[in-house]
Order: sequence, then C-alpha cells, then structure tokens
Amino acid sequence: MGVRHRLIGRIASLVWRIGKPRTIGVRALLLDRDGRVALVRHTYDDHWYLPGGGVKKGESIAAALMRELAEEVAIADPVIERVLGVYHSRGEGKDDHIVIFVVRTEASGVLARTDLREIEQAGWFPLGDLPETTSPATRRRIAEYRQGVTGAGAW
Repeated sequence: MGVRHRLIGRIASLVWRIGKPRTIGVRALLLDRDGRVALVRHTYDDHWYLPGGGVKKGESIAAALMRELAEEVAIADPVIERVLGVYHSRGEGKDDHIVIFVVRTEASGVLARTDLREIEQAGWFPLGDLPETTSPATRRRIAEYRQGVTGAGAW
C-alpha cells in the first residue's frame, strides 16, 4: 500500500507541476531621463507590456530583472529605485507571483530590441500617452506609480 501511495503522490505532483506551476516573475517600470516609460510588444501578443520575465532556478529576483532588461531592451545600466508592488496572477494556468520594480536609466532615444524572436517592438512612451493596446495590468501598474502608491494583490 505504501508504494501505491508514493506512486500516486508522484503522479499527482507531476500533474500539479504541469497544470498549475508556481512561478516568480519580474517586470520593470523602467523610466528614462525624460520620465518616459519603456514598453515592449511581444511577437506572440498584440498588447504592450512592461519589460520583464521569469526568474530562473538559482537566480535572484534582482539578477533576473537585470538579465531581462538586457535581453529585451538592451539596458545595461539600470538603477533600481524601489519595489512598486508584488502581485499574484492565476492566469495561464500558473500560480504566478510578479515583483514590479521602479527602475531608472540615463538611456534615452531609440529603445533597442535585443531578442528579436521575442520582442516585436520596444519604445519609450510618456506616462500619460500610452499606446491604445497597452495591457490592462500594465495600465494599472503605471497608474499606481503615478498615484505614488505601493501595489499588491491581484495582477
């Protein structure tokens, strides 16, 4: 009977990992020296988002943020100002926790796309003049920043 329960437990564990993995993500509300926010549009989606992505196993949250900024928009000199908030998302079948940082850079001008397979477009936008197709969650994070509040809760 013990072997049977261990086998069932292992199968259940595998199903949970496939169906609802717990993940940690990072995103940057990245501001240039003119106070514009960086947004990216992925090749697999029509919405604009804050740059960021998943934290890899063995990687710190801060290191993941720096890696994602380098990979997505070629920003190598970001300065983390503060945490904007920590959010929870159950979309995409994941149990996802997302840490949003307010980040500053002295970069300006054209925002480069580093990973052309993942990033369709990247650009700087005034906080009050975002593209119409900016994702609702991205709009909420930018609104929280503009209101000076620390966010938490649902993505």
